[in-house]
Amino acid sequence: MNATIRNFLSLESSGGIILMIAAVLAMIAANSPAAGLYALFLETPVEVRVGALEIAKPLFLWVNDGLMAIFFFLVGLELKREIVDGELSRPANVLLPAAGAVGGIVLPVGIYVWINAGSPAAMQGWAIPAATDIAFALGILMLLGSRVPVSLKVFLVSLAIFDDLGAIIIIAIFYSGDLSTSALMMALVCIAVLGFLNWRGVSSVSTYILVGLVMWIAVLKSGVHATLAGVVLATFIPMRDKDNPDHSPLRDLEHDLHSVVAFGVLPLFAFVNAGLDLGGVSLDDLLHPVPLGIAAGLFVGKQLGIFLLCYLAIRTGLARMPDGANWGSLYGVCVLCGVGFTMSLFVGSLAFENVALDTRMLFDERLGIILGSLLSGIVGYGVLRVSLRD
Repeated sequence: MNATIRNFLSLESSGGIILMIAAVLAMIAANSPAAGLYALFLETPVEVRVGALEIAKPLFLWVNDGLMAIFFFLVGLELKREIVDGELSRPANVLLPAAGAVGGIVLPVGIYVWINAGSPAAMQGWAIPAATDIAFALGILMLLGSRVPVSLKVFLVSLAIFDDLGAIIIIAIFYSGDLSTSALMMALVCIAVLGFLNWRGVSSVSTYILVGLVMWIAVLKSGVHATLAGVVLATFIPMRDKDNPDHSPLRDLEHDLHSVVAFGVLPLFAFVNAGLDLGGVSLDDLLHPVPLGIAAGLFVGKQLGIFLLCYLAIRTGLARMPDGANWGSLYGVCVLCGVGFTMSLFVGSLAFENVALDTRMLFDERLGIILGSLLSGIVGYGVLRVSLRD
């Protein structure tokens, strides 16, 4: 296993543990005498003003719209590296995770739609169970130590990259609001500048970041979700320095950002979004169509959709089984992909951000995400522990 993949897996797995701690702390805060302080923390007003330009949002939206743009920037860097110079640069390594990602999006969405088809408000959350949280999934996988073949870890990382790409497309198309023509034009100007910088071979990362910051503000004001600015910016970061071919600005930036995202951005996002007041939760709450659709999509739809398409790809000879893996261990990884925590919470915050509070949609989607992710993590770990016995 090369050093890049080894470092990536190490950071993601340890980041998953920090994520779990942050989520538990949020649950404790929301179900303790500190619940009022927790709510005040989330609603803390934060304002930035430069002349006529003003950005004023509560703290939790700065995290969801601002800090998560850094996460999507990192996702974009990883995707570009993998396509240009990584596992996804070889066609033979693409088909299996790509097929699995398609199944892992289509079937969970289908299950959610089937359960919630009668409610237009609930249907806004159709994309919530389509996401996989790579940090959590890898964190659980790493608990099994050296018994897990490297090929399975690479398969999980590759599948999650395709999964994130699907989430990016869904957010861009379905979760953008009323569009501002002037702001979009400014964003397009920024994209043109980034393209010019890349064409000229400019390798100064700070120059790209400065233009990217202006683009983020323009996208934020445009009605398109601001996190997409991070993905667009990543595509222009040069893979090679024309003056020093041995230096990769993209790889250096990716390495620097991994720790920031794994130990800062994602845990803070989890703490801000995972606080669920469980007081008075009943069986009726669990069986409500929204949490039921999300939990079933994550736990049932993810594992079946991914495994079935992977099975067909391998049986038809279009792809091959990861080295050292068997059907049981492959299935276990497919179950782990139902841990949708961070990305599902993010999509849920977009889906129900404009829904009236008395519908309890935000409560329902968090309940479904936590239940589906918890079941997927426990069962996936159990299946892998049995199938990977020494």
